[in-house]
Amino acid sequence: MAVRRKRAEHDNHERWLISYADFVTLLFAFFVVMYSISSVNEGKYKTFSDSLNIAFDQSASSSNLTPVQPGQGRNQILVDKSTAQLVEQQRKTQEKMKAVDKSLRQVMGPLIVQGLVGVHQARRGVVVEISASTLFKEGDEKLQPGALETLQQVAMVLSLENQSIEVEGHTDDVPIKTAKFPSNWELSSARASSVVRMLITYGVSEKRLAAVGMAANQPVEANDTPEHRAKNRRVSITILSPEFDRFNQADEVPNPSGKEPVKEPVVEKAPVK
Repeated sequence: MAVRRKRAEHDNHERWLISYADFVTLLFAFFVVMYSISSVNEGKYKTFSDSLNIAFDQSASSSNLTPVQPGQGRNQILVDKSTAQLVEQQRKTQEKMKAVDKSLRQVMGPLIVQGLVGVHQARRGVVVEISASTLFKEGDEKLQPGALETLQQVAMVLSLENQSIEVEGHTDDVPIKTAKFPSNWELSSARASSVVRMLITYGVSEKRLAAVGMAANQPVEANDTPEHRAKNRRVSITILSPEFDRFNQADEVPNPSGKEPVKEPVVEKAPVK
């Protein structure tokens, strides 16, 4: 039999392309993995950061916190704390003013029963209304001897506090025209100043006091009967709540124009001699 001759094999010079393709594929996969590792998911990172903030704040405070959305964690916590501080401050202020009201009612009890003194809480603070007939003679600004005991009892309470105090003089609508008092403005201002000086004598700091004359502009009753006019002739002592206390605020407020600072209006203090 004839011997079958083997076919001669030719060398494949393109086999390197296979290895090259594998290498390129692996290199591409390597860079994809590296990119995925170096890329930061901002959303997940923000959520993680907010969770840490909540955890740290919760460990420092015993208050219960509600879950917050991503991006609101820190700001929401600061707002909650500020609100809680404001509420607590208002609560303490209300308790303090109630204590002042209670103390004044205790020392002024007999006069309150007689209708000569009234004590009540208003928006600006605690108000003590004293009938002018208890303090002064008609058309006069000098305190009667019997009024000293009343003002001393008021001063005993006020000397223990630190709030500012406004003393207002009020008259009825009957005009007055004398050499000493050309109008009810001068009479009401002089009466308020007399009460201020007496409170200072009994230990109330003069820096906390202001005297204001209101004339007949704030009646509590219509000036239609002698009884109603008598109620309108009075002296009001207002123990100011902190939010209305002008003496605890800055004397100057910023001026948007950038020029000289604007002065806040201040009630003129009564002269002390």
